[in-house]
Amino acid sequence: MRRRRAGIASMNLGLLAQYIMNGLMLGMMYALVAVGFTLFFGVLDVIKFSHGDVLTVGAFAALATFVGLRSIGIVSSPILLIAMVVVAIVGMAGLGMLIARYLVLPLRSAPALNTLLITLMLGTVLRESVRLLYPQGANPKPFPALLPSSSINLGQLNLRLDNAIMLAAGALVIVGLQLLLNRTKLGLAIRAVAQDEETARTMGINFTAIVLITFAIGSALAAIAGVMNGLYYNEINFSIGLLLGVIGFSAAIIGGLGSIYGAILGGFLFAGLQTIGAVALPFASAYKDVFAFAVVIALMAWRPTGLIREKISERV
Repeated sequence: MRRRRAGIASMNLGLLAQYIMNGLMLGMMYALVAVGFTLFFGVLDVIKFSHGDVLTVGAFAALATFVGLRSIGIVSSPILLIAMVVVAIVGMAGLGMLIARYLVLPLRSAPALNTLLITLMLGTVLRESVRLLYPQGANPKPFPALLPSSSINLGQLNLRLDNAIMLAAGALVIVGLQLLLNRTKLGLAIRAVAQDEETARTMGINFTAIVLITFAIGSALAAIAGVMNGLYYNEINFSIGLLLGVIGFSAAIIGGLGSIYGAILGGFLFAGLQTIGAVALPFASAYKDVFAFAVVIALMAWRPTGLIREKISERV
């Protein structure tokens, strides 16, 4: 009897560890999206609601790169994966700069609602373009599994190498972003613009260039999240950016819009709520999103400024 109870406890611990690992993976993707929202708000005080759909375009750009390279005989998984990531990052960085230059900056003097509306409509244009222009874009597309599929047993946790690699890569991206913002002249310029645009201009900082670079960085983060999503689920569809965009925005808000650390915290918090909803609630895990959003609504009512209150001197 004791052995049976020990076995059940062991199984429960193993299952719990697996859920935690899944939550960390989701949290990393949400954090990358949320940080993008925070960067956009930091330098221009705007909400770019096409951000999630930029993620979708990035994921499909990566998939198109894979298909194109395979068609010319390239089969090496590392080469394919590197090419997919590079194309997605460069392409979405360029798209982000175009959005900033020709849609967001011209509307700076207009009411904030105009920018919100135009980026919302742009998101629909991007999403529907993928659905209509990509071959059979309305159907879910299998995403290549290019990372090692083996696993390592760490006690009760069965750690898949592909998940570990993606977690490590996401952590390196976030650490790299922090180093960029805090240890480089470019980061200093971004923080100066976020703190006080007029003072930054008088210091000789090219405001337009900084905005374009910031939008490029945020959109590149969305591309990385899109590729991670495809590698994690081995499938993408033209609407993945809808939910991921809403979750990323919610994570940025609940963490404290304008705070990088708050966006990261919000992303992992939302993933934790989804995990709790899938594990602990007495009804089907299909309601995990409902549970997570309900808790986020309650938290926003309790702390309208977010979990990490923004200070003007600490923006971005």
